[in-house]
Amino acid sequence: MKNWLFLTLSLLAAGAARADDDGRRGPAIPLLPKYQQECAACHLAYPPGMLPAASWQRLMATLPKHFGSDASLDPATVSELSRWLTAKAGTYQRVGSAAPPADRITRSAWFVRKHDEVPAATWQRASIKSAANCAACHTTAEQGDFNEHRIRIPK
Repeated sequence: MKNWLFLTLSLLAAGAARADDDGRRGPAIPLLPKYQQECAACHLAYPPGMLPAASWQRLMATLPKHFGSDASLDPATVSELSRWLTAKAGTYQRVGSAAPPADRITRSAWFVRKHDEVPAATWQRASIKSAANCAACHTTAEQGDFNEHRIRIPK
């Protein structure tokens, strides 16, 4: 009986939910084309479920000082993206209602817990550069799929 339970749980974990669907199974939330266009020009267009609504609101309100860069957008675009990000924001227990320090996905409790086995030196590799570079290891991150069975950690 114990082996059956382990096998069942393993199979369920193998089909883990995508990071942007807030912990539910199913397809990834399609990215808003304007979000993809504006945000993915500089970095991965992170799935909105990776942060709570309050974090997205703060990030959109501070685009002129976006992690050391000026990511300013026109007011209409800011409004459109803010509404979409807030509506699709994470609400599942994994992101919780508390914002991660500095509204950084990589400092959220769930991110730290999921990556606790990754040595700090790994993030410093030239092929990775930082923990925020999801696509360096998650080969299907651009499709919103962060399944741990498709991880490839570059040298």
